[in-house]
Amino acid sequence: MSQLRQRMDDAMVLRGLADRTRESYLACVSGLAKYHRRSPDQLDATQIQAYLLHLITEKKLAYASVNQAACAFRFLFGEVLRRPAIGLDIPMAKVPKRLPLILSRDEVSRLFAHCKTVRDRTLLETVYATGLRLSEVCALELSDIESQPDRMCLKVRQGKGSKDRYTLLSPRLLESLRLYWRAFRPRRWVFPNRAGDGPIYDQTVQRLYCAVRDAAGLPKGGGIHTLRHCFATHLLESGVDLFTLQRLLGHGHISTTMRYLHLSHSRLAGTASPLELLMPI
Repeated sequence: MSQLRQRMDDAMVLRGLADRTRESYLACVSGLAKYHRRSPDQLDATQIQAYLLHLITEKKLAYASVNQAACAFRFLFGEVLRRPAIGLDIPMAKVPKRLPLILSRDEVSRLFAHCKTVRDRTLLETVYATGLRLSEVCALELSDIESQPDRMCLKVRQGKGSKDRYTLLSPRLLESLRLYWRAFRPRRWVFPNRAGDGPIYDQTVQRLYCAVRDAAGLPKGGGIHTLRHCFATHLLESGVDLFTLQRLLGHGHISTTMRYLHLSHSRLAGTASPLELLMPI
């Protein structure tokens, strides 16, 4: 499958797909080949649908993951193999809409208090203070921190959708970053891996967050992305408008940002029920 893999990867590079998308699509196609023990270009639509059913019923994957696999197969057969006539009619599964877990400000403070090292605390503070995605905080470089008094911002290089943007750099976070730098002296990446020759790994950050969360006795679920949700919700509750929040989060569509309206407790608490507006009987 190595030659086909290279062809698919080259096609994705030419179309500007993000690195993580390329990795995910190649992993999906590799799983398909291992399941049927045949090269994917020798499979038909029935076999592909059987594999997707296997992912749902046996592997118990979330529908979002199954939909990603379906997209990978469409790309392979439509763009790489040029076989649209295969009749790959795979409907996208409806992904359940669930509200993400949001921590209160007191819970976020408790999370930071249970960090064991300066590095751990600074990393989690950075995600909460800036709203960075996991991949973005891992790739953060020292040169991305613009601490001049008339700038005070943090540059996000090639975030989701291959877009650069700026986000907040609070004085309190800057002080934490300086204390961390004096203790660990990172050279290029703000949070390097243990060997120091690259950025910290996604899995390392996720394990760190889950360990601190459990130590603090906070609700499980969501992973470190919970802190990004908290960043957005807490800003919205403090009065930041949706369009500013959209730019800080790097959302391509305002509709994505608007879901945080459902999570803002201050807006719910400040809204009266229509029952209160009725004249008393």
